[in-house]
Amino acid sequence: MIRRREFITLLGGAAVGLPLAARAQQPERVRRIGVLVTGAESDPEMQARMAAFRQRLEQFGWVEGRGVLIDHRFADGDPDRHAALARDLVALRPDVLIAYSTPIAAALRRESGTIPIVFANVSDPIGSGLVASLARPGGNLTGMMLYEDGIVGKWLAMLKEIAPSLSRVALLANRRSTPLDYFLSSAQSVAPSLGIETVPSPIESGADYERVIEAFTRMPDGGLVFLPDSTSILNRDRIIALAAYHRVPAVYAFRFFVAAGGLMSYGTVIVEHYRQLATYVDRILRGANPADLPVETPTKYETTLNLKTAKALGLIVPPTLLVRADEVIE
Repeated sequence: MIRRREFITLLGGAAVGLPLAARAQQPERVRRIGVLVTGAESDPEMQARMAAFRQRLEQFGWVEGRGVLIDHRFADGDPDRHAALARDLVALRPDVLIAYSTPIAAALRRESGTIPIVFANVSDPIGSGLVASLARPGGNLTGMMLYEDGIVGKWLAMLKEIAPSLSRVALLANRRSTPLDYFLSSAQSVAPSLGIETVPSPIESGADYERVIEAFTRMPDGGLVFLPDSTSILNRDRIIALAAYHRVPAVYAFRFFVAAGGLMSYGTVIVEHYRQLATYVDRILRGANPADLPVETPTKYETTLNLKTAKALGLIVPPTLLVRADEVIE
């Protein structure tokens, strides 16, 4: 027979133990990541970038489907879809948002001033109003710069090196996808020293490339710089074919343009760029404040040349350019 004092002790122990057991049975909190992309889900290049991001995230212990959910939205190169897709993702109340471009980051920020936002493919985060400074972003956004404005001088110099008679360069970009004025200002400060006239050539859709390039190439000694934006990425096969048809040298912001038949590129190692995004996400999921995470500037660049394309254009690649190339496609 249990005495009264022993009964009270057992009853008290049970009362304490039940909540502990209940807590032990509760599943671990699932974290949610929202990803908004300017490009198309079917683009192999975009698939490679997202795969690199997920792979690195897994190395930190965040495995999709086991403790973390990743919600993707794709704008398919249509800036008019940014606002609706941003609202859709914010409504899911994710722990962190990923923004794959300047306009995407701006759209997400308009929808939320509290959810942490990590951006990529952004070239002018201060001028675009996304952060107060690179060292201390100060709000709910941080991330990685794609290019600093000085890279335009490198692109112009490469064109002049491979085509010494070149005197005019068109800078092509969709203003709604990339800060054209940011790059143009830098180009105009460097171009005179190279004997080059810069020609701003904004486009609004893939259909504009043929008209703009055809008009520009009516005069000789021209070259093309395709600034980084989602419109050029989605239309890269068309762009490369137009440059070949008009026999005009072109430089691109990404290696995969050259792998597809473009002449040459100089830019960041983009897959590594996306792996680094996972570092920001990991730190934020573990409690870091994006306001205190500095914006990372690019440090590693690669030069890629396509000798087959150079030959088709009648260009001789100078040894100085050839020796600097990280990859030569023959």
